Amino acid sequence: MTNGGYVHGEDPFATPAADRSPARRLRGRLVAGVTVWTAASDGVRTGLTMSSVLVADGEPAQMLGLLKDTSDLYDAIQRSGRFVVHVLGEGEAALADVFAGLRPSPGGQFAGLETLSSEYGPVIERIADRAYCKLIDTIDTGYHQLARAEIERVELTELDSPLVYFRGRYRKLD
Repeated sequence: MTNGGYVHGEDPFATPAADRSPARRLRGRLVAGVTVWTAASDGVRTGLTMSSVLVADGEPAQMLGLLKDTSDLYDAIQRSGRFVVHVLGEGEAALADVFAGLRPSPGGQFAGLETLSSEYGPVIERIADRAYCKLIDTIDTGYHQLARAEIERVELTELDSPLVYFRGRYRKLD
């Protein structure tokens, strides 16, 4: 697809480079894996593309991620106390854009996706690399909340080509 997949050729939500804080510009210079976090609360499913994510090994292992407290995902995680983290492969840029709110998806984020219900939230079947997480707490970090969760279960494949994000674009690992 040309134009980065956007209707008008550019990300309509992107902050112009001159208006970005130095910390945001620094973050843009760090390669990040792309994930989709999903959760459900009161029968409502939601998800969000996230790349500000870290896995802390240990007993128990923990998943950490930065998210806005104004997002539907934040509310669902706070209410349910659980979520699923899907690790995307390089062919999943369109899916990442849907869950980031950058690409239209008539019928909602999950339209056309085969999903399974779980106690942790919706499981996107075609994304085989995932972690099932139980919320420990959230910590105010300024513009975002740091969600800290125990990783209770992991499902992995031999993912050789992850979807990565660098300086505002999806990239391939070479």
